[in-house]
Amino acid sequence: MKYIIIFLAMLFGLIVWAGGYGVYSPEEYSVSSDSEEMTLFILDFSNSMSEYLDGESKADMMVNTLRKLLPSISKDSYVGLRVYGHRMGFTPIEACRASKTVVPIQKNSTEAISRELSNIQPRGMTPITYSLKQAIKNDFIGFTGKKHIILLTDGGENCDESPCKFVIELMKVRKDVVIDVIAFNVDDEDDLDQLKCTSLVTSGKFYSANTATELAKSFENTTRAQKRVEAQIITK
Repeated sequence: MKYIIIFLAMLFGLIVWAGGYGVYSPEEYSVSSDSEEMTLFILDFSNSMSEYLDGESKADMMVNTLRKLLPSISKDSYVGLRVYGHRMGFTPIEACRASKTVVPIQKNSTEAISRELSNIQPRGMTPITYSLKQAIKNDFIGFTGKKHIILLTDGGENCDESPCKFVIELMKVRKDVVIDVIAFNVDDEDDLDQLKCTSLVTSGKFYSANTATELAKSFENTTRAQKRVEAQIITK
């Protein structure tokens, strides 16, 4: 499995070439000055986020860390919040549809995001792929320019889908979506491979965090405006 990322990256290149699509590069894609650049946080509130790490639940550590960071984000930035795993379901199918836009992407939204984060508790499963699909389909409607997703999860997909396969297909037809992934206290190699692929294929960045300090640094790095020249995998 350790070569899966290299293999997938090569496979993605072949798929794109065979389909007649251009490979993403800074020279081929730019955001005009009058286009919005938007960020959507997609945060994990699955049941495992209730587990404790260094005397604090992972959900509380995530929320407290992000709430400290939000005031540093410009009020002119377009920012939104989607969560998943925040509710259970009567059936596995329903539990795997537990993904919700809590704060729509808009300017001056960081205070609303901070407030809403206090009202969500970890409960359910981990529908990462479904959340990404809903974000692309619904949350970015009406926006032009770069679409930046910051995905945080403490585990891999457990709803019988693959975020890696989804983004490979997505990148055949979209050049405006970048996904940064923060793997929070994840140690399963297969899960890490899937998450690394999800960021790599979209020219995003991958962060691994196991402490509050590492989590804060990951959030800080991924919210900082940076020129993305190529995909990077960054570990702790």
